[in-house]
Amino acid sequence: MDSEGSASSSLERLPFNNVALKKLPLDSSEEPGSRTVSGACFSRVQPQPLVNPTFVAVSGPALALLGLDEEEIFHDLLGPEYLSGSKVLPGSEPAAHCYCGHQFGLFAGQLGDGAVCYLGERDNPCGRWEIQVKGAGVTPYSRESDGRKVLRSSIREFLCSEAMAALGIPTTRAASLVTSDLYVNRDPLNNGRRRPERCSVVLRIAPSFIRFGSFEIFRSRNEFSGRQGPSPGRHDIRAQLVDYVIDTFYPDIQRSHGNRKERNTAFFKEVTVRTARLVAQWQCVGFCHGVLNTDNMSILGLTVDYGPFGFIDRFDPEFVCNASDRRGRYSYQAQPSVCRWNLARLAEALGSELQASQAGAILDEFMPLYETLYLANMRRKLGLLRRKEPEDQELVSELLRLMHNTGADFTNTFRLLSGVSCPVAGEGKGATGGPVVDLILEQCVSLEELKVANKPTMEPRELAMALSMAQTNPAMFGLVADRPEVAHQLEKMGRLKELLSTNQDELRAKQREDWLLWISQYRKRLVKECDGAREVCTIEEERIRVMDSTNPRVVLRNYIAQNAIQAAENGDFSEVRRVLKVLENPYSKGMEKDKEGRKDEGRTDGNQNCVPYDSKPPVWAREICVT
Repeated sequence: MDSEGSASSSLERLPFNNVALKKLPLDSSEEPGSRTVSGACFSRVQPQPLVNPTFVAVSGPALALLGLDEEEIFHDLLGPEYLSGSKVLPGSEPAAHCYCGHQFGLFAGQLGDGAVCYLGERDNPCGRWEIQVKGAGVTPYSRESDGRKVLRSSIREFLCSEAMAALGIPTTRAASLVTSDLYVNRDPLNNGRRRPERCSVVLRIAPSFIRFGSFEIFRSRNEFSGRQGPSPGRHDIRAQLVDYVIDTFYPDIQRSHGNRKERNTAFFKEVTVRTARLVAQWQCVGFCHGVLNTDNMSILGLTVDYGPFGFIDRFDPEFVCNASDRRGRYSYQAQPSVCRWNLARLAEALGSELQASQAGAILDEFMPLYETLYLANMRRKLGLLRRKEPEDQELVSELLRLMHNTGADFTNTFRLLSGVSCPVAGEGKGATGGPVVDLILEQCVSLEELKVANKPTMEPRELAMALSMAQTNPAMFGLVADRPEVAHQLEKMGRLKELLSTNQDELRAKQREDWLLWISQYRKRLVKECDGAREVCTIEEERIRVMDSTNPRVVLRNYIAQNAIQAAENGDFSEVRRVLKVLENPYSKGMEKDKEGRKDEGRTDGNQNCVPYDSKPPVWAREICVT
């Protein structure tokens, strides 16, 4: 061993049990470069080392899942090399996974781990974990890319993986982030302007990274895209993959069913339930994935592959976080239906492993199941814990409509609602929720921002034709106006017209009136929570406790990530580490203190203004573009 590595590293004693490579077909070719890989689920690869790898940050909670200590790993001289794939961990077997996917609705053929390298798996008291490095170089699935990831995108993935885990949302984890003195050229804004960026690697862990697209490698030629999977018709390998997934990750289903198709149907139903539960959780924290292709859907119901994600700031159901998604296919409001569409593609990929009629019946259950789970989550966000009332759905819908119309911040508005008190006998007439309403109004955007938000997004020519038709052929216009898209555009035009005829003071007065009305309805509903109860104070305390542990104080907003990225690109990694610690406690009531005893109240933006982590975004944040 060289002098640098003369000291023993705990990473060298990490035991591996690489079950996936033993139970699934492994491509034996060592041919370099991108190629079609047929008849295999994995290919052997060799990670390419970084130049002078160094830790940006490590996650103590994620490392603990592997039985590793945060401080020990961070100060391990070999840590950055081993956890970036620059040195191969003893016992690991580097490989890349083969999968396909429907991207933006079209089958794209072979995709696979183009920048990810599976290192191996290990079992410990915390569970079974697959370990992989993202950004470790070229694989057979890299296509035209170099297999590298840069600091900018790696910081986003690292922070959001851990943020989602702390929010209680199923997710893959990120144990470490390593950067280097190796550079590649990238075009971050897709505007033709390339610049050198530092190569970086995220160490990701999950029970498995198998996804819907893993089952699509067996697809025959698609009639729309003309593409096929690399192993079309290999039903023997498909059966092998199904058996492996169920036996390893769904053992209760494996034990409960002797009939193969019944077992597989139960498996598909459980994947459907997990997916519905996951997207319901996303919607309730305002998370938008950005690229919900079938290759980005976990077979275990985990959030996987953090690219152009975003958390909603000003509530807008049409929110699109991916600047490349110009048609809004993966908008916030579309996520539940897209997940259902992706499940249908999974059912097609499973083919004869499922009975078509049963798969169809399970798919029909998805939206009702999602809506039930979503409403249950929303009840907790509103502190409606003891009763389920018929008007709850309408109360939630009216809240979201009001948030949308007033441009209220999604995260902060929900957080403020625990300050609304339940009416009690003998309270004064002034107890109307007015102080909370005043705080909510501070979270609403300006009149000018609402005008911009309500501009029609329909093509100008189409909109002009529709308006002309309204004048010349009212009967035909009536038919056209019934189309959801046209009706929606006309609704936006109506709101814009109202906004153009008011001023900021009039707008705030109207918004205050509307919020007071909703708060009044909410307080009436809270009364029912206390009906027949003796310990009203205890019920109130529990309601506030649940609301404050369900509605986060802080999420990974784009401006928070951007501040950390800018600092790191200038060589200062302290903000990444500081943000990580804040995100590990998203429900805390106050700001946490760092190691120097300072409160994490936020960091300065480009104009040297302090922006708290729990603040609605500064004006400059609207210019952030993520693709």
